[in-house]
Amino acid sequence: ANAWRVGVLVDEAHNLVDRARAMYSATLHSGRLRAVRASAPPALKKPLDRLHRRWTRLVQEAPEPYTVLDEPPRTLAAALQDTTSAIGEHLAANPAGVDSALLQFYFDALQFTRLLDTFAAHSLFDVTRQNEGHEPGRASGSTLCIRNVVPASFLKPRLAAARATVLFSATLTPWNFYADMLGLPDDTAWLDVPAPFHAEQLSVRIASHVSTRYPHRNRSLAPIAAIIAAQYEAAPGNYIAFFSSFEYLEQAASEFSTLHPDVPTWRQGRRMDESEREGFLARFMVGGRGVGFAVLGGSFAEGIDLVGTRLIGAFIATLGLPQFNPVNEELRRRLAQAFGDGYDYMYLFPGIRKVVQAAGRVIRTTSDTGTVHLIDDRFARPEVLRLLPNWWSVKKELG
Repeated sequence: ANAWRVGVLVDEAHNLVDRARAMYSATLHSGRLRAVRASAPPALKKPLDRLHRRWTRLVQEAPEPYTVLDEPPRTLAAALQDTTSAIGEHLAANPAGVDSALLQFYFDALQFTRLLDTFAAHSLFDVTRQNEGHEPGRASGSTLCIRNVVPASFLKPRLAAARATVLFSATLTPWNFYADMLGLPDDTAWLDVPAPFHAEQLSVRIASHVSTRYPHRNRSLAPIAAIIAAQYEAAPGNYIAFFSSFEYLEQAASEFSTLHPDVPTWRQGRRMDESEREGFLARFMVGGRGVGFAVLGGSFAEGIDLVGTRLIGAFIATLGLPQFNPVNEELRRRLAQAFGDGYDYMYLFPGIRKVVQAAGRVIRTTSDTGTVHLIDDRFARPEVLRLLPNWWSVKKELG
């Protein structure tokens, strides 16, 4: 019989790093274990109680609210294996009337157990304690996580199983980052296809007199409002302004609306449903005027087409850097050990990729024209400029 020879086409391949990391990570929440223990049938009480004891001891021995262990404890792994086996037998014997909480915990635990079996340097195991101060109205708890850092080890055999794999994206820069993280073969061919657009179509300006770093947020609001207002006055039309968080978005939108109440504005909300997202996009009408405020990395920063006068410009008031927190700092350390460029691999490359994706909403066809304002002094740094599309003509503005 003829054997299949499979070729794989991966579109929007810049998302593969994060999606593969998520696929090969797993989290267990103490609240779910607590709920399952409270309602579990007698046959499951013993293994669930044993798992609870192992979990509690592990959390109690963790020296910090966020603790990374060299490897998952064997006692926890054994208790988790016993629990999944017992739940599996119970579900097989009682297929009708399955408790949804028990089923969800079972699936979570199965994924966790599978990743325990493949745990290695490509991942880390951490313990997080929540609400140590026992704030009123909030339950204390903990999470256990197997967190994939570099998905290359998992993806290499998948790539090798295909006769050929082609990855597409407008933002696969720098190539070594994606080669390292995805485990691409050494003989991978890289083709940088010239953009169909020209520098004359897009005016890119860097507002190097503004800092959007967290300590400088409040003082950045007035300059950002002034930049948006000046651009809108010079060329009225539809614009979108991107910010690093909903909090920053709300502050900037309120500042702008207060100073310029005559300019129509609309804002991305938290947890928008499909109709709300469609309503947000519907405000960008052909020949319309106004400014939409959105979060960088959200549903409006990638994968939407607002052609022609539906969108003529964007303001990006953030480098898109992932949040600085204990988890991301541990990932940075691991990436530094693996590749030497911990900061770039954890923060800079993913952040600028989101910026370029968001800016790409402005020019969608060879007849579109528009303006992008990159609002932060760090955009003028050489290491950042190198990551921007080579067809852009970038102008620095000092304010």
